[in-house]
Amino acid sequence: MFGSVLKYIVLLVLLTGACGIISCGNKNSPQVEQYIKSVEIERTVKDSIFEHTPESPFASDAKAHFHPLVYYDVNHQFVFKSKLYLFNSKDTVKVFGTKGEERKAIKYGYVKFIYLERKFKLNVYKGFSKNGDEYYSIWFTDKTTGEETYGVGRYLDFELQPDAEHEYT
Repeated sequence: MFGSVLKYIVLLVLLTGACGIISCGNKNSPQVEQYIKSVEIERTVKDSIFEHTPESPFASDAKAHFHPLVYYDVNHQFVFKSKLYLFNSKDTVKVFGTKGEERKAIKYGYVKFIYLERKFKLNVYKGFSKNGDEYYSIWFTDKTTGEETYGVGRYLDFELQPDAEHEYT
């Protein structure tokens, strides 16, 4: 009995020491750490929704088995702020899902930001779920498209705020 308790104590000491060493090398501010933690929590919630809710694409296919999504590490250097700039004409465009299925979305507006001294603009699209609920997304392609990520690109969820002057993060 004492031997097995001693093993757990030694393991606890080793893990505590390892955690201390890892955190000593951590140079992030408390705000950045809080941001990273909030993103990790959001990802856990999203995985749970995909796995357990009736609205999940996995719920409609009995053969599909959910595996947690694979995410890039959180990098606070890719956090930008912008107002939402609305398009005067809200055109309907074709977009494609990860399985190549065609969808229609409304080109709603865009956000602007500067990264590495270059100006960027990303469009915000308004879409509709199968049950008619509206949602907003930023769809984009980059150097990972078709290599590390889906061939049609990636997306960010976008939560529309009622305040026209709201600064999005």
